[in-house]
Amino acid sequence: MTSQHGYGAVLRVREFRFVFAAHVLSLLGAVVSHVALPVLVYAQTASPLMSALTFGLGFMPQALGGALLAPVAERLRARPVLIGCDLVCAVSVAGMAVPGMPLAALLVLRAVTAFVQPLFGGVRAAGLGEFLKGDAFVLGRSLIRISAQGAQIAGFAATGLLLVVLPPRGALLTTVAGFLASATLLRVGTADRPAAVRDPAADGARTGAGGGGRGGIRAVGTRARGSVAPGTRALFADRRIRALILLNWLPPAFLVVPEGLAAPYSEEIGAGPAGVGLLLAAMPVGGVAAELAAGALLKPPARERLVLPLACCLLLPFLLFAWRPGLPLALAGLLLAGSGIAYTLGLDRWFFDAVPEELRARAMTVMTAGLMTVQGVGMAAGGAAAEFMAPHWAIVAAGAAGTVCVTAAVHAVYAARAPRPAPAATIAPAVRDLPAATPAPPAPSEPPAPHAPPAPPAPAVPAVPDTDRRESAEGPVPETPMGDM
Repeated sequence: MTSQHGYGAVLRVREFRFVFAAHVLSLLGAVVSHVALPVLVYAQTASPLMSALTFGLGFMPQALGGALLAPVAERLRARPVLIGCDLVCAVSVAGMAVPGMPLAALLVLRAVTAFVQPLFGGVRAAGLGEFLKGDAFVLGRSLIRISAQGAQIAGFAATGLLLVVLPPRGALLTTVAGFLASATLLRVGTADRPAAVRDPAADGARTGAGGGGRGGIRAVGTRARGSVAPGTRALFADRRIRALILLNWLPPAFLVVPEGLAAPYSEEIGAGPAGVGLLLAAMPVGGVAAELAAGALLKPPARERLVLPLACCLLLPFLLFAWRPGLPLALAGLLLAGSGIAYTLGLDRWFFDAVPEELRARAMTVMTAGLMTVQGVGMAAGGAAAEFMAPHWAIVAAGAAGTVCVTAAVHAVYAARAPRPAPAATIAPAVRDLPAATPAPPAPSEPPAPHAPPAPPAPAVPAVPDTDRRESAEGPVPETPMGDM
């Protein structure tokens, strides 16, 4: 554990170093397969559609994997799950590298590797909270994201150079080596901790009794027959967690639109193939620089204060494309938009604190799967829009629509974080409108005060029916003791 600030303190944690190194190796393997497999399929089929479908299968199955495998994230121990995911990916990619593998089998194996990715990412993200506490968890997650952005900047170019000296199947073997090395590092360098939820029935009883996390779900809930209700449904039933998930998903869904339109926009402004690469690299460069600066220079409270303003503004630079800027100005706008991704630093802390510990692995799995899915949907939607308008107007539309949607999500986060007023006591209008009570004279049964003469006996008062005494012009008045009003 560590409570110190800064990336250096996080990297001094031995277990995180192993997790980070394993992540980099598996990420490099994934980047190589992302490029090499579509090249292999195109070489076999000469079909752009099949090549694009192969690339898309790296993303589309993740939504299904996140939905079906989310319970595994909390029912099984983290280390075996992570190692198992790496081994599944290694075996699948090794199968792709077998000469003569049928096209249908290649696509199925590609889908399998994507299917387990949300489980791997979710379990790893939740596991960081076991040995990185407080701000160290936020910075650890930031380093994981920065490495992913770095792979996007340099990995595809490096894979292109690799394919110059190796055939696609040979490049896939380097992917297998990366996944196997990742599994080895996780086995050697991480602790084998128990599962977050070991007994579904006991967990249901514990969470039903109020064993939830701080500020998050107070109970997972149970079905009428006593079984535990789906934890994913419980996550989305909590309005604060629901708002935070939306704020995690919505900005990236619109940020990917210029990346999907990089080739047509580069052609529109006459920037050529070199412009495509620069346009694709601009936002990742901005994201890496902003995250490093925010993590190293700002304290946690300052990062959290920036979450909502940055989220509201990060898509506004897309409006610059209404003037169809040339390459330098377009790169500046994309760089500025990418820097807004630093909002995720403070958001990670809010999300981690809001989700109960026993649901964190499931929550991270669902969030990872959804994040990849909405990016695929956003890229497809941007391409569809560019069929009916010029690419620069499609980017402008993404900026305008995205700003509206993200602002709504920010408002939902504000509403969910606002303190709820305490429920007022149920008091009938007649009692609430009564004037302040005056002190009542001593009851006849009470002894007189020492300085006063004995009180004369009170005159007899005719009995009044109880219903008359408790009624007023405004209706029945409940018998509420004055001390409770």
